[in-house]
Amino acid sequence: MHIIETYFECCGFDHTFLQGGTSVYLWNLSRAFAARGHRVSIVTPAHGRLDDLRERYEVEDLPYEDVHTVPVVLDPQVWRGFPAEVSLELRTTAHRIRLDGVDLYFLADAYLDRLPETFYPPYSAKGNDLVFFKPLVFQVDSVRFLRTWFGDEKALVHAHEPYYHYLLPAALRDDPSKLVVSNVQSNMPITKKVYGPKVRRLLDELGVDVPLPAPDTADALPAAIRQYQQLTHLHYDYPADHVAVYELTAEHADLIDFLSEGQLDFYASFRDTPFEQLFARLPIADVVRRNAHKMFVGGCAISDEWLAWDPADVDREKVLGGLGLDPALPTFFHNARYAVHHKGQVELLRAVDRVLSDGLAANFVVRCISADGIDDPFFHEIARRHTGRLHLEWERVDERSVFAYAASADFCLFPSKFEMDTFLIAQGEAMTAGAVPIATDQRGMAHFRHADGPGTATGFAVNRSFAEDDELLTAALTARVKEAVALWTDDPGHYRELARRSAAVARAFTWEHCADLHLAAFTRLWRGEPARLPAERALRHGWTELLPDELLTVDAAVEHGDLAAYERLAPLDDGAARRFFDAAWLRADFATCEQAIRRRPDAVPAEDVTRLRTRLALLPDGALRYRLAHADRVELVLPAPPDAQGRARPEVRPLTRTAPGEFAGPAPERPGAWLLLTLSSGRVTWDEVRHG
Repeated sequence: MHIIETYFECCGFDHTFLQGGTSVYLWNLSRAFAARGHRVSIVTPAHGRLDDLRERYEVEDLPYEDVHTVPVVLDPQVWRGFPAEVSLELRTTAHRIRLDGVDLYFLADAYLDRLPETFYPPYSAKGNDLVFFKPLVFQVDSVRFLRTWFGDEKALVHAHEPYYHYLLPAALRDDPSKLVVSNVQSNMPITKKVYGPKVRRLLDELGVDVPLPAPDTADALPAAIRQYQQLTHLHYDYPADHVAVYELTAEHADLIDFLSEGQLDFYASFRDTPFEQLFARLPIADVVRRNAHKMFVGGCAISDEWLAWDPADVDREKVLGGLGLDPALPTFFHNARYAVHHKGQVELLRAVDRVLSDGLAANFVVRCISADGIDDPFFHEIARRHTGRLHLEWERVDERSVFAYAASADFCLFPSKFEMDTFLIAQGEAMTAGAVPIATDQRGMAHFRHADGPGTATGFAVNRSFAEDDELLTAALTARVKEAVALWTDDPGHYRELARRSAAVARAFTWEHCADLHLAAFTRLWRGEPARLPAERALRHGWTELLPDELLTVDAAVEHGDLAAYERLAPLDDGAARRFFDAAWLRADFATCEQAIRRRPDAVPAEDVTRLRTRLALLPDGALRYRLAHADRVELVLPAPPDAQGRARPEVRPLTRTAPGEFAGPAPERPGAWLLLTLSSGRVTWDEVRHG
């Protein structure tokens, strides 16, 4: 099989070129494929670094010269003062390095050679500097190179991150010799969009005639819910002339590859998030269901180096003592780039401050990696306050030093937020060294099993977070850290079992296993076998319309509040209606509660009906009262007038918790308000404020 990997940055073979984790993933996976005897090619930009490459590798200049024009239609709302269309005149050349059984093809031209230090255009270039279109140039150049250099040769093209290859699946769709697998590397918003006329013009230039994705319906859900999404980092509204990049890749790729089962599940339904209800009503939800049979888990892995190193070789006293910490104390480790909203680092530092201020005897090694340092004085203030207990650093160090930190730690902390992590290699690395995880119960991290029940759990979990400044997360981290220290001190046998289990789980994620998963899917595609949707996945997401009756289950129907699916299997009697009510009440799905009552009025006790219908009260004194026993937080969200781009930030007013499960605050003075509920289970959902 000929596998062609293509991405904007495929430089994991040389640490001096490395920019991001995708590059490491691509190189390790490519080598694993080559070791199995497959022909492997990588297509990537040279990024103006050919001279550097020539100093260390044998670079072959290929007989490839492509003189062409990339026409770019500019969005006038963004590119003010620029012409409606610009033509980028290019002369693209190709260069090859053969390394570890892999052929690396580097494309070079006037645009691909820009930004040799950072590779990626800064966001500030948007609307100001045409270098912003460097990744788009690579998309066009790579399609032209694949068509010309590999011609009619049969190959499987494995393209990474939809935003960086959304033209490619459509461009190769009608080529019978090229199979395309789209890999979702990060959880970018699934509704991420780009300017439609630009896409249409480029597809026309590439000779591709496919319909563009349809615009979203403006009235899919109330303004408060739509506006709030930009605070969740899950969805943003776009003008009607923009098109969804994930739809372009999902509709035209042959398969869609995910890094973990949890990531796939999250991207399929956004279940239990503030985006779930809106997502279900957008066209992209139909795109997901229509292409669900293409989705598979190719996986990810821990580096061979981390798996080979032995934690027993690390001198804990030397490592921790060298950081000014006490090696005799339980030690917690965090290692991530400096990204406070993504990695939950503000809440993490607040929790550290609380436990240490309370006198907890423990060490914390916190790495927030940033080339520019940490710009928030709060981080430095906490570090100064707890000298000798907290070591804070941001510099890049060699991997062996990071391993020494992890091997010297007893626990690792990964309170990531907004479900942005898709595999989280750093958590797996720390676990391989025996660090017991304390981590968010995100779907993309579920494979590390820190949120499992007794007997299989590797550590401790905190609920998912979709709030930028989340006191619930801070409080949960504080409690878990104290619980972890108590375990380490009072039950060392149980702690050692968790550490053993943690290392065993993480060490199962090898590149060999990752290659097995990919090659199983690739081989079926190569042979022309049709992709099939697993019944259990359809049941898990409530896609009952995609399954015949014999594969449905009543449990799945109840779980998703799907009375119609239930009645395909059995009549809805009082017992079933009560099951529907109880399950829906726990997930705050009040519409299904009301539906169950309407269908079977005698099935639900009167006190439960009263509890449902009196949960919200607008009192005569102008107050709002809300009662829900399993709510941890209730916030009032009021829509705001949109700006010139059609976006607006809503007003968010937290209600005061007056008693367990009871909240109060001023009633909204204008219509359109909704309540955002955070349940004790971690689910986040909506409830309407009805007047009169």
